[in-house]
Amino acid sequence: MRAAVVRDFNADLAIETVEDPACPDTGVVLEVAACGICRSDHHGWTGKHPKIENGSILGHEYCGTVVEAGPKATHKVGDRLIAPFILGCGTCPACRTGVSNTCADQIVPGFGWPGAYAQYVGVPFDHNLVALPDGIAPALAAGLGCRVTTAWHALTDRAAVQAGEWVAVHGTGGIGLAVLLLAKMLGARVVVVDIVAEKLTHATAHGADAVVNAAEVDAAAAIRDITGGGAQVSIEALGIAATTNASVECLATLGRHVHVGMPSGDGMMQVNMRAIYTKQLAFYGTRGMPSWKYPTLLDMIERGQVDIAPMVARTVSLSGASAELRAMDGPTPPGTAVITDFNR
Repeated sequence: MRAAVVRDFNADLAIETVEDPACPDTGVVLEVAACGICRSDHHGWTGKHPKIENGSILGHEYCGTVVEAGPKATHKVGDRLIAPFILGCGTCPACRTGVSNTCADQIVPGFGWPGAYAQYVGVPFDHNLVALPDGIAPALAAGLGCRVTTAWHALTDRAAVQAGEWVAVHGTGGIGLAVLLLAKMLGARVVVVDIVAEKLTHATAHGADAVVNAAEVDAAAAIRDITGGGAQVSIEALGIAATTNASVECLATLGRHVHVGMPSGDGMMQVNMRAIYTKQLAFYGTRGMPSWKYPTLLDMIERGQVDIAPMVARTVSLSGASAELRAMDGPTPPGTAVITDFNR
């Protein structure tokens, strides 16, 4: 099969012919219909993720059709499926209690397991995979990726956002844009923070109640002013110290910070603990979403309760993935890219 392979960090992915994936006993092989290009992939491409090495195949935001099923698989050939990026084992205490996104034995394609920047991907633990509704196109499904699902879990499970609350979102990449769209659906008021004017204009066009350019003003102070004392919920969607502290500092007393952005490198940063202590804030981490929550979200999307079309800005070929990763070295335009052509 054709695959885009990491050979050198910060260099174009090598488009190579590699062996087709072996079918896991507990899973399936999917013919990949679409795969999102995520900032988490950029962390790996630059050498800042410990599980990415020479020969790795990135790609954890994928959907496709089953072409081979293992003897212990729960799906069959021909099924059209979407996968959460975290594949829980299904048998540990975390999986048995509904929090498979915290499974200690999880597998994440693209990070230590061959990913979906390829024509085919082997998926173990296929009980995690969910039927993709006919009304959702593959490119849009891959655009859900870890962005929309993680944002939905952050808002509904971790932050328990209520209608009328102010939600601040720091960084309007894929996660930030998803938070905006979903929080508005939940009836929240949303203030968006970025340093790229084009992204702020885009956010306004898609329902943001207010925007803040952090390159021009103190973002936390601006949000406290806009919201009349601070947001009830703040979502950090970049993974750096500056946005983490702005997120904490923009909150009202008893506010909830949810940390979504994946920190790069060793993950260490200095955080304003005095703000957390003084305002008695809740500080949540979140990563992914359990697969059992997928059908409800997919149903809402298919019925038009929320329009996530703005998530996908462009579709590219497999050979075009390198340019998308390289662009993440600096400010990027609104929306995300999805690989839909695996023959070029």
